[in-house]
Amino acid sequence: MRHKLQEIAEAVGARLEGDGSVEVGGVASIASASASEIVFVEDEKYLSQALRSGAGAVIAGEFAVASAGKPMLICRHPKLAFARAARFLKDDGQGMEAGVHPSAVVHASVRLGPRVQVCERAVIGENAEIKEGTRIGAGCAIGRGVKIGSDCEIYPNVTLYPGTRLGDRVIIHAGAVLGSDGFGYVRDPHSGRYEKFPQVGRLVIEDDVEIGANTTIDRGALDETRLGRGSKIDNLVHIGHNCRIAENVVIAAQTGLSGSIVIEKDVVLGGQVGIGEHARIEEGVMLGGQGGVLPNKVLRGRGVAFWGTPAKPVREYLKQLAALARLSGKK
Repeated sequence: MRHKLQEIAEAVGARLEGDGSVEVGGVASIASASASEIVFVEDEKYLSQALRSGAGAVIAGEFAVASAGKPMLICRHPKLAFARAARFLKDDGQGMEAGVHPSAVVHASVRLGPRVQVCERAVIGENAEIKEGTRIGAGCAIGRGVKIGSDCEIYPNVTLYPGTRLGDRVIIHAGAVLGSDGFGYVRDPHSGRYEKFPQVGRLVIEDDVEIGANTTIDRGALDETRLGRGSKIDNLVHIGHNCRIAENVVIAAQTGLSGSIVIEKDVVLGGQVGIGEHARIEEGVMLGGQGGVLPNKVLRGRGVAFWGTPAKPVREYLKQLAALARLSGKK
């Protein structure tokens, strides 16, 4: 669906300069844009390229004021406005209407809100509840008593174990498994055998969370695992049972969290990070790729970057590397 630039400017909080009646229907890069698409420029040195492109309009900063050739949407943060414009213009093109596909299996006790879409071969267990505007992708398995909020996007082959709770506007990418049993066992000292510790808690995912493809998140053992509002989890991440992840946390791919870890708000974890059980990462900490945190340890310092295993502030870690290099005779 196309929208007038005036509508887009109002939606993203930008100031329109030029013809507001021009219509666009999508976003694109400067190199590939057509007249029906919009592009963005954060750096003035790329403005001339954007103006020469085929784009119908440009989102840019104040440096682009009075530029000739194309309508301009002027704002303080062009990349953010571009992301919001993309969401405003989104049309996935699948053309599916609300309703249940004939091949889906939906228990009679399931409650479906208005405009819910249930795609082919999806299975939804008894007493599940799915609110308005949510789509359940092909091949998904939604367990007994699962509750899913409004305007969620559940991509194909996602598994939600019984009792899992999702807030509004949650996005779950293909192949994710949410609410499975945690890795909890008790060893019998006489036989040496391991016996399973009860895994009867649940998983709660708050509003506006996005979870990447093939990510796995365990439910709580006795209580709950919880992901806070606005957190973004990359592909191939594992989060163990009883973890508490606060608001606006970002976790990159191949990161692994053991059980009972606390991640406070605004934390950023790089790729392949590993964190031991009962550790705490306090508000605003940044942990670089392949960083490791030992069990029961605490990282603190808003805006402080940590790196290495065991993780240390970057400056300290680099000094240690330099000292090791000197001891080994290497420059």
